[in-house]
Amino acid sequence: MGLFDRLFATRDGNAAAPKTPQPKKEVETFFLDADASSSMGNVDFMRRSNTIRRTFPGSADSPGNKEMVAEVASMESRLERVSDGLGGQTSQPEPAFDLTRGVPKPVKKTFAQALSQAELDQRMKGSAMGVNVPGGSAAIKQEQAQAQAQAAAMASSQVQISQQASGKAGDIDPFKRMSREIKG
Repeated sequence: MGLFDRLFATRDGNAAAPKTPQPKKEVETFFLDADASSSMGNVDFMRRSNTIRRTFPGSADSPGNKEMVAEVASMESRLERVSDGLGGQTSQPEPAFDLTRGVPKPVKKTFAQALSQAELDQRMKGSAMGVNVPGGSAAIKQEQAQAQAQAAAMASSQVQISQQASGKAGDIDPFKRMSREIKG
């Protein structure tokens, strides 16, 4: 038991006597107010209000120098003086008695309207079509005639292709015929 003897022994070798509890000292408590306990720096400096004066040059509509003076604090701000003609101000006198005040204005409808084919054709006529096309409107009419002829030829070839489609699966003969038609 040498380990426990060393642990509970005092310097002179005797075993430790049981300790009597000593009364605790009374601790004096105190609290700081909100300003003293904060670490924001000089709170009085931050709470101070500042006067800010801004000057602006005049415009053609409103010549002369313009000035705006504002009182600004950390939690609030207010305008003290604003010159006439600065942006955001209107100098129109309000009528004394207005019967339409508070009545909403009708909404302007901006929905797209469908055009009939005749109206669309009418709008497409004129000099606006084919402005940058060599040959003018005659060349455009010729291109339209060619496009109609090609559409008719494609319709007839679609009928022929559908009739020839009965072949073996994986047969490439229809593709060969199509490539020949494209080439020549």
